[in-house]
Amino acid sequence: MWNFFQRRRLVEKGMACGKTRRTVTESDLTEALECGWPIRVLILAAFVGGLALLIFTGHQEEPAKKFLLCLLIFVTAVAQLWINHPDTLRSNSRLTLVFGVLLIQLAAIKIVLAQAAMGRIDLQLVPLLVPYAFAPLVLSVLLGKNHGLYAAVFSSLWGALLVGRIDPIFLVISLITGFIAVYVTIQVRRRSRLIRAGVYVGIATWILAAAFGQIGPVVLESIGLTDWKMIGYQSLAAIATGFGTAILVSGILPILENLFRITTDISWLEMSDMNHPLLKRLSLEAPGTYHHSLAVANLSEAAAEAVGANPTMSRVCAYFHDIGKLVKPEYFTENIRPGQNLHDELTPTMSALIIIAHVKEGVDLALKNKLNAEIVDGIKQHHGTSLVGYFHQRALQQQNDARLGGKIMNMRAEDIPEVREESFRYPGPPPQTKEAAIISLADAVESASRSMERPTPQRIEDLINGLVDDRIASHQLDEAPLTMAEIRKVSESFRFSLVNMLHARIAYPSKREEKESSAASARGEQQSAA
Repeated sequence: MWNFFQRRRLVEKGMACGKTRRTVTESDLTEALECGWPIRVLILAAFVGGLALLIFTGHQEEPAKKFLLCLLIFVTAVAQLWINHPDTLRSNSRLTLVFGVLLIQLAAIKIVLAQAAMGRIDLQLVPLLVPYAFAPLVLSVLLGKNHGLYAAVFSSLWGALLVGRIDPIFLVISLITGFIAVYVTIQVRRRSRLIRAGVYVGIATWILAAAFGQIGPVVLESIGLTDWKMIGYQSLAAIATGFGTAILVSGILPILENLFRITTDISWLEMSDMNHPLLKRLSLEAPGTYHHSLAVANLSEAAAEAVGANPTMSRVCAYFHDIGKLVKPEYFTENIRPGQNLHDELTPTMSALIIIAHVKEGVDLALKNKLNAEIVDGIKQHHGTSLVGYFHQRALQQQNDARLGGKIMNMRAEDIPEVREESFRYPGPPPQTKEAAIISLADAVESASRSMERPTPQRIEDLINGLVDDRIASHQLDEAPLTMAEIRKVSESFRFSLVNMLHARIAYPSKREEKESSAASARGEQQSAA
């Protein structure tokens, strides 16, 4: 409260700006909820309690024995997360998502069994009404194929114990359909891919159920004794359950994405729409920056594919990485017209301050327009803590000139202001992800390539290698999960893309030159004939 009134007084005196820049803040409570071990223990205990409730309700044979087996499988599941997915185990929100989705699938199995026990569902339809692919589909799309396979394995094990007896046929059908669901959704960029996965799961369920004799039976000796009506119901149940599961997953994905702050490729593709208000403003108010962002997006997407990063995420983050330049577009090179450089009237320190501020202004605009958290991180990290070298050198040169002039005029050395390097550095942090590191390198490479007079393949390669080596030497890539081999793949991708983008074109003669050339050749023919 005291800070608020103090700021108001400074604004009234003209000593402060009334504008408050938006920032990303994480409270201690949020951090404790996300990373605290007591919450983690509570999540795991809640899942075990849910398992106990599912096993001990209803008419189960030897429920205590089954619960003990479920506990042993649970210990295995937690150990598997600790070994293969430690980041998921450390994130309470991800842990809630994984075990929450698994518990929902097990509850659905229990509901189907309960309805059959009450006589509301024919027992012959029960194996075909189980949503085998629910948890694998959800986790595969949200967290990746490895989490999808994890869900397929453990939902099958627990589901086989929930059935009246430990059913090997249920286990096999659940495993295979779960693996098929994961395989079809390895890379989902459109919701129609989910529907296709549901159809495949339904067909696989029908084929497996028929192979294990759970559809029919078909009496070959006497076709008339075959219950074709029941076979029709069973076939419809198998296909409809797979299709319905995919429809349900497609519907709840946006809710789960917002709830657990996860962005899928489907959402990234939707965010790549160039009609976003900020991108339209960029194309009109800062066209140079707009075209630079498009070029960076193309470079980043190709490089991300080369090293196994997320290409769609890289493209979208590259679109928005320089939106902070909308505040003062005329101060940035790509938007400066010849002979109108506003930096000529400013000191190097002020110029660097304006250049550096575009990162904070970009974060402010991104938060104001409710952009994705990954896009905000990309804006903050695309320059890391690098130095604004041009203006830093100008400041050092002016300092040296002032010292030389000061000696002539007998000025004291302490009267000449010192050039502090930290005043010419971006606030950072350095890139933390593969995608942010790729965008950072693509931004530097694309900007530098614009000033090349003769962009030959060798010159382009030398430029890229020099810039990448400089970023490595200045520790800008230390916190990014990129290996040296991957960095070289990124450099090679940049080289290939830039050579194609900057290749020289054939200079075709104009119509006037063609007429003059044809007239000259005609005169030459007349003179030779004479």
